[in-house]
Amino acid sequence: QVQVVESGGGVVQPGGSLRLSCAASGISLTIPAMGWYRLRPGGQRELVAGIRMADHWRKYSDSAEGRFTISRDGAKNTIFLQMNNLGPEDAGVYYCKVEASVQDDYWGQGTQVAVAS
Repeated sequence: QVQVVESGGGVVQPGGSLRLSCAASGISLTIPAMGWYRLRPGGQRELVAGIRMADHWRKYSDSAEGRFTISRDGAKNTIFLQMNNLGPEDAGVYYCKVEASVQDDYWGQGTQVAVAS
């Protein structure tokens, strides 16, 4: 059974930092890519940062570029998102996505990030 578990959310003051973690288990094949998404008010999930597990190739949303860093521990099927200089616009539920194959994606339950002074 595939499990995707996020952790590390919480409340932080503006300008503060948080580090999110996501661990995937129950997947027997090599995971090509994983990423972090945030839920938009309309219900869609937008990409915040993604990483290719084999070669560390990364991509970021415009708002995350320069402030957030995605990294991975391939041996443990785990990714991290270091978020610095957080502002109110970064608040929301962050979801981890495991792109196991062309047909199979798996999502975690989400972790809440709140930014408040």
